[in-house]
Amino acid sequence: MDIEQFRKAGYQAIDRICDYYYSLREKPVVAQVEPGYLRKALPDHAPEKGEQWDAIADDYQSLIIPGLTHWQHPSFFAYFPTGCTFEGMLADLYSSSACNPGFNWLASPACTELESVVMDWAARMLGLERTFWNISEVGGGVIQTTASDSALTAVVCARTRCTTLNPDVPHSSLVMYVTSHTHSFGLKAARILGLRVRTIDVDDEVVMGKDSEEEVDGWGLGVNKLKEALKEDLANGMKPFILVATVGTTNSGAVDRIDEIGEYLAKEHPSIWLHVDAAWAGVTLACPEYRDRAQLAGINKWVTSLCVNFHKWGLTNFDASALWVRDRNLLIDALDVTPAYLRTKHGDAGTVIDYRNWHLSLGRRFRSLKLWFVLRSFGVEGFQTYIRRCIKLNELFASLVRKSDIFELVTRPSFALTVFRLRPQAIFEPSTLVSTSPPTSSSITATAPTSDKEDPSSLAFLNALNRAMHHELQTSHTHEMLLTQTEIRGVFCLRLAVGAARTEERDILRAWEILNEVGEHVLAEAQSGA
Repeated sequence: MDIEQFRKAGYQAIDRICDYYYSLREKPVVAQVEPGYLRKALPDHAPEKGEQWDAIADDYQSLIIPGLTHWQHPSFFAYFPTGCTFEGMLADLYSSSACNPGFNWLASPACTELESVVMDWAARMLGLERTFWNISEVGGGVIQTTASDSALTAVVCARTRCTTLNPDVPHSSLVMYVTSHTHSFGLKAARILGLRVRTIDVDDEVVMGKDSEEEVDGWGLGVNKLKEALKEDLANGMKPFILVATVGTTNSGAVDRIDEIGEYLAKEHPSIWLHVDAAWAGVTLACPEYRDRAQLAGINKWVTSLCVNFHKWGLTNFDASALWVRDRNLLIDALDVTPAYLRTKHGDAGTVIDYRNWHLSLGRRFRSLKLWFVLRSFGVEGFQTYIRRCIKLNELFASLVRKSDIFELVTRPSFALTVFRLRPQAIFEPSTLVSTSPPTSSSITATAPTSDKEDPSSLAFLNALNRAMHHELQTSHTHEMLLTQTEIRGVFCLRLAVGAARTEERDILRAWEILNEVGEHVLAEAQSGA
């Protein structure tokens, strides 16, 4: 393809992308294809001779788009949102055209310097204290691929700090702390590094019912359970070296009490690294009214490292995971490997940042271009407006759950996330519910009460009821909407996460209609014993 052919193909691609977004609302949210559909449609070997570009572009339209799950769809409420803006698309295009690996300043000065500046812009927008800014030359920020890489980087560096300070402590004694709400990357990081991991249970504060609007002091990890774990492990000769806390957990949106546990660690166990995963909810720090809920004061005082994914709820196309550290030397001391062929006069003089020493890989993409385009185009005010609008839409959904006769909240709504379940107060009394079986509506039956109080069998019934509902949503309604499941302290429940840039009030109301239709159908089958 020569330059003019590229120009023509580029015009066509932009036109087709625009047509895609014009028609997005009418597309099924989830791909309506069967496993193996693409292998059947493609030859089993690459072509011997090059093909015409039009044929390749047409195959993208006919074969690939039907197999996409549209995360940016207005009715995508599953997992967490993924940022997708035209600004980010253009930035990716420009970035790909330059294809700089960006492993040190000399490799492409603009890659390094823009990242340093934009990470400071983001830190200011989120209210992070100056220590976390690159310009401070103390701590700083770096863009990673995902929160998993950010956490893995933090664990590697925490381990290095621990073994440097305690050279006589065997590797087998090192313990990594996560909570029962920590994202699965915590366990994966421990597996990759061959570390012991302890999960601290913080599920005790699950609250189910209608009146769940007020915050409760015990929600999230507090200091008491942390003290218990430390006391036991230290008595057994273990060496806890890092705690991964969370602001906005994946399954429930819970927020650990960063200020409380950070102050305790600083006084009693200052060598323990405190990493905060705020991959989803961290962007709420851009809005001053949410900073107390999102634990900004504790973050600024105590945390060693913080992760915020702008590619989730931050309008920036995947991938763009921001990692800030209070002391950049903690990264460099653990990760700086500089053979002769990577040495430069600027790096040797210490006058520039070489970002390869701030993360695990050598080469890196020009990700900062995406965040730069987004922040310049939306501005801080536009970014805040988007966050507030998503939270308002979630509040609308939560208010509908509170008024419902067949649904209830399982946890308190958290920013733009609601966790709820089907619980038919007006149709079944809890004490009359007995589970007989698997998560399909046709297998659910209700029997006579066995107790005046709710017992495990009624919970099992409700779980089966909600599994049946989730199954029906997944099999019959993915063309209209998508939400996902979770389980909290044995309670099977549904999650609705708002965040797509094009979601409107009408999409929330339509989702509520679908949920009621499916809920009523599942209940009718359960009542009839079908």
